[in-house]
Amino acid sequence: MEASRAERLLVVLIILHSVAVGLALLAVPEWALRFGGWAETGPSFFPRQAGVFHFLLALGYGLEFFRCRTVTLLVAAKATAFVFLSAATVLLWPPPWIVPFSAATDGLMGLAVVLLHRRAGR
Repeated sequence: MEASRAERLLVVLIILHSVAVGLALLAVPEWALRFGGWAETGPSFFPRQAGVFHFLLALGYGLEFFRCRTVTLLVAAKATAFVFLSAATVLLWPPPWIVPFSAATDGLMGLAVVLLHRRAGR
């Protein structure tokens, strides 16, 4: 598969991932937090707010990529998430399993996009 097609596919998969996370946090916040490893979930306002934020990021990723063929927002968001979640992993030790897992997957998604974007010559 050529790099530009692979990049487009990866961006679409990341958008779908953000929509799925957003949907889980918005529609079933208590279940999503318990699934992620938290014993106590507290009020659902902040997880739902995070769900809306994931929808907004997914929209931003798509608008930027399909209008401009750039990935600045996506890479910045994934890098920020990686740093935040990595720090949270250390500070919350032992963290709920989803925190280091999300740090790793966000970091890998961002890195993969950077590498494919460069390979596509953009």
